[in-house]
Amino acid sequence: MNKTQLIQSLARHTGLGKDEVARVVDALFDVVIPTELAAGRSVAIRGFGTFEARALGPRLAKNPATGEPVQVPARRRLALRPARTRT
Repeated sequence: MNKTQLIQSLARHTGLGKDEVARVVDALFDVVIPTELAAGRSVAIRGFGTFEARALGPRLAKNPATGEPVQVPARRRLALRPARTRT
């Protein structure tokens, strides 16, 4: 399912207009989640999963063109931990 399909499905299930649903979806993924992750907080959506920024330490990698070692600095990586499914 892509973003357009998500918006159409949400509009059908909620009875809201597609434009209104699109604004909510855009706000969630473009503003709310990135803002919370940048502040060091995770975003948990019950039944879906938890978005979190994980710290990766510095590491040594190789330049694929030359084979020379290159120091990669520490960074943060976005991760989604899916919610457990009940069977």
